[in-house]
Amino acid sequence: MNAQKIALTLPLAAALLAATATTTPASAAYGGPWSSAWGASPQRPAHTSWFPNWSEGGFADQSVRQVIRVGAEGSEVRVRVTNRYGKTPLKLTGATVARTAGGPAVQPDSVRALRFEGVESVTVPAGGELSSDAVALPVKAFEQLTVTFYFEGPTGPATFHNVAMSLSYRAVGDHRRDASADAFAAGAPSFSWYYLAGVDVKNPRPGAAGTPGGSRKAVVAFGDSLTDGYGATPGADLRYPDQLAKRLVADGRSRPVLNAGIGGNKVLGDSECFGESALARFRRDALGRPDVGTVIVLEGTNDIVQPDGPQDHCTAGSPKVTAEEIIAGHRELVREARTRGVRVIGATIPPFHGSRYWTERGEDVRTAVNHWIRTGGAYDGVVDFDRVLAAPADPAHPKEIKIKDEYALAGDRLHMNDAGYRAMADAFDLNSL
Repeated sequence: MNAQKIALTLPLAAALLAATATTTPASAAYGGPWSSAWGASPQRPAHTSWFPNWSEGGFADQSVRQVIRVGAEGSEVRVRVTNRYGKTPLKLTGATVARTAGGPAVQPDSVRALRFEGVESVTVPAGGELSSDAVALPVKAFEQLTVTFYFEGPTGPATFHNVAMSLSYRAVGDHRRDASADAFAAGAPSFSWYYLAGVDVKNPRPGAAGTPGGSRKAVVAFGDSLTDGYGATPGADLRYPDQLAKRLVADGRSRPVLNAGIGGNKVLGDSECFGESALARFRRDALGRPDVGTVIVLEGTNDIVQPDGPQDHCTAGSPKVTAEEIIAGHRELVREARTRGVRVIGATIPPFHGSRYWTERGEDVRTAVNHWIRTGGAYDGVVDFDRVLAAPADPAHPKEIKIKDEYALAGDRLHMNDAGYRAMADAFDLNSL
């Protein structure tokens, strides 16, 4: 065990050191009345079979229109643009933000040009992130906004977020101010977001929905595709973090719940397609927002299943890991949260028997990790997704635990449907947040 701990220490330390060096100017641009209203974790450009995307080709003389849902009320908004994985500076010719009118259409009287230090065109350094100037556009919590970027010249491969579960559209030419959907109607949309890191709001009054400070600080849901919401109805905002935010509002505790999931993400290993490991990206994606008060960690499924599933360029080279190794990774995440004064909630790993990834070895690892999350005392609180989602076990086959039929994504049995994500949101003791 001591040798194993020593072997783990070096990569963990290296990952955390790398994460420390990625702070961007926008990450320090909080303060006063500004708070996070929406965010997505950036990924390097990649081809993935589950969600084909435009990231590898990038854009040239194209407008990219993207729909998001804000989780906090505000009198003004600003948009954060990321070139995190760009190898060259990104020239953004111009951008707008508007209220969504369905699909790629926007409400005409709501279209606002985005400026950066007073000018519409901006260059985002390779590896960098920038915030726009404030825009006077009052928004309500759970309102959908549309952000349109126009790139006159070629961007090269695009930093993006693969599993958006929301449609994005593109059109040839400069259509950032178009209210109609006409220019964006040709061609298939994408289920991913591009160059879009976040949206912040300026709150109009103390106590408004999502106001930072005290118990109203943001909640960050950090994890993999179960946090990203793979299997939820596209465009309906029914991922478990979305539905948890609605519960908080209904209970009079309105605060933004920000999604920092990446489909396929692992605790311990980076992936060409599924992002840097949880250890490497935790400081940036979970703790990098100064207004975060609580982080929910749901990670470990992919460390278990990827070595046992079909291998492709996204999963090749995934080593089989032990429960002890995954637990050591979780301990590092808890330690990092504690050093920032952030409350951290551990989520148990749901069952996946019946999926093409299940093995008895994997089930033993999942069971051991879940036992530690429940009883180890490392987390400030626990949400037991495993017990909420699991169907009763067959006494003759006690290890073959499945997701309840009413919660499982049909033909998949690894991810949830809308009802399953609702059950995950309902599993929280809101006081634990």
